[in-house]
Amino acid sequence: MSGQDATERAERTFEALPPEQRRSSARTWWGRAWLKALEDTALDGQQVKAGRRHARAGAVGAVSVRPGRITAVVRDRDGTAYRADVVVQEFGTADWERLLELVAGQAGHIAALLDRDIPPHLAEDALAAGVELLPGIGDLEPECTCGAWDHCAHTAALCHQMALLLDQDPFVLLLMRGRGEGELLEELQARNAARGSGGGPGQGAEAPSGVPAAEAFATASFVPPLPDPPPVVESPGRPPVLSGDVAPAPGLDPAALEFLVADAAARARQLLAEALTTGHEGTPVAGELTLWEDAVRLAAAGPDERITARLAAGCGRERAELARAVRAWEYGGPASLAVLEEEWTPEGEGLARARARLAGAWEEEQAPRLRAVRNRWTAVGTSAQLRYGRDGRWWPYRKEGGRWLPAGPCDHDPAAALAALLTDDR
Repeated sequence: MSGQDATERAERTFEALPPEQRRSSARTWWGRAWLKALEDTALDGQQVKAGRRHARAGAVGAVSVRPGRITAVVRDRDGTAYRADVVVQEFGTADWERLLELVAGQAGHIAALLDRDIPPHLAEDALAAGVELLPGIGDLEPECTCGAWDHCAHTAALCHQMALLLDQDPFVLLLMRGRGEGELLEELQARNAARGSGGGPGQGAEAPSGVPAAEAFATASFVPPLPDPPPVVESPGRPPVLSGDVAPAPGLDPAALEFLVADAAARARQLLAEALTTGHEGTPVAGELTLWEDAVRLAAAGPDERITARLAAGCGRERAELARAVRAWEYGGPASLAVLEEEWTPEGEGLARARARLAGAWEEEQAPRLRAVRNRWTAVGTSAQLRYGRDGRWWPYRKEGGRWLPAGPCDHDPAAALAALLTDDR
């Protein structure tokens, strides 16, 4: 396996955290040590404080962590987006050898890591072995598209966000140093097995009678491989028939309950099929749907009118609103629904590239006249409109009955999407 392949497999992406004004910067001692390295490295303490405010305000987007580097898009108060990177020194082969021997040699260290903990004595033992687990002064090297040569508010915000992620999972620190959790546990399991078979240090010595309790509990996590996965299910299970001659209990709607059971069976089949897909373990976990999104998803399955009316009422929406939302959902799920309902002001390079594409798609005398209002671009004198999503994709809309309605799936090329709309409009 090449080093590049290993790096790609080891990369992890963490979703953006919501704003939290009262949130502490770090709870664990290693999270605070990370922030101390930032404070010692940055030349301007005011930028560190500004970064903390940015992080608490939710200005840091999804954080990508890979060996030697962390990356995120950070937005200023005016919405301007910058790519912020922080470079961290990776461990060399000799460093990893010393660290793995140290951890594998003491069951307490393994147990602590599996419990998402870095006890101070583990860091002290590693330092004594010549391996600095935590960064120090000058070890967090900033890079930002704002052009700052030292830590700016954007890289400082990324570091503050990183401290929270380290609080939750110290394996992220080891990933930055060069190896992901799966690779580390496999290596520790192999070393533990070698020690147990007499192939490790001290080979030939008389085996001790019994095993220390700490070692027994630590190695319990190194279990045999899982059995073969279950086969793919060809079709969802059939739900039970709950309606009949007997009157249902007060407040119970058998038809709605049958519909929910059928939906649960269909979703279970879909999740199983996805789990059996090659490479599924590297696929990011989808975010949890909101109440409204889940209601739209259920309505898109086509239940009878009475159930659809209950879904709309349960969310405090009108039936017509739900119908429009279902139409959007069918073209692109949650992303398409967000474009239907959100109105925001895009900025930056993506918008500039879109303007250039639109300008170059037609001869000057043939170009449609566009009126841009925030993220919605309307071709004047037509029933065609494009909406720009936060993910950089363009969604076609058409005016029907005095309302703008989704007209198709998204396109990364705004000129192509608009041309298709205008062709259909003739």
